[in-house]
Amino acid sequence: MIVVLGVLAAGCASSPADTDGDDAPVRAEYDPFEPLNRSMYAINDVLDRYTLRPIARGYKAVMPEFARRGVTNFSRNLSTPRSALNNFLQGKPGPGFTDLGRFIINSTFGIAGLFDVATAEGIPEYDEDFGQTLAVWGIPEGPYLFIPIFGPNTLLDAVSIPVDIYSDLLIHYDNSSVRDKLYILRTIDVRMRLLAADALLEGSKDPYLTVRESYLQNRRFQVFDGNPPTTEEDDDLFEEFFEEE
Repeated sequence: MIVVLGVLAAGCASSPADTDGDDAPVRAEYDPFEPLNRSMYAINDVLDRYTLRPIARGYKAVMPEFARRGVTNFSRNLSTPRSALNNFLQGKPGPGFTDLGRFIINSTFGIAGLFDVATAEGIPEYDEDFGQTLAVWGIPEGPYLFIPIFGPNTLLDAVSIPVDIYSDLLIHYDNSSVRDKLYILRTIDVRMRLLAADALLEGSKDPYLTVRESYLQNRRFQVFDGNPPTTEEDDDLFEEFFEEE
């Protein structure tokens, strides 16, 4: 559910409609497993509703804002080398070295990343993963998949998950007790920061379609570094969406 809400926060408000009328899908060719995906989405929603969401609300209520910000900065700093690696693999050395510079600055002057000194100095932040790298290499995205816990994916993104996990610095920390606690804290902090996105799903006529369209649109935006090519079909879908909503 964390991934679900993150996608919504990034792109839900401008996602195109998926239906021709109320029920007939017009772009279902990328979702051949829709019945299974809907079942997985429902399971994920129940898990989130009764576990992560209330825990995140309690965390926000009791944890001081400066402490929450430190946790957020620490988590983001640990993922920076992964972004740098994928920038290099995509043939973008400039952003790659920028990521490395951010990591060095925040890990030293920012006290292990608790303070985001790099952003204060105007150094841009990138967020690249191996799924984006494979897409840049020209590998087709494949069908849409919804995986409980991991959220919405394409087949290409799903097969890249192990690489993304292994390239996270935290997994290589030897003390498993500390490492597991940090994973839990990171998960709660991410869910807390996405509480505001809950209203986007609650106001949707079909949350599953909202999540799917938002994810696929935002993923395309990420792969093309914010400048995806547009087609006449895309323009028609946007027009239909705004007319219906």
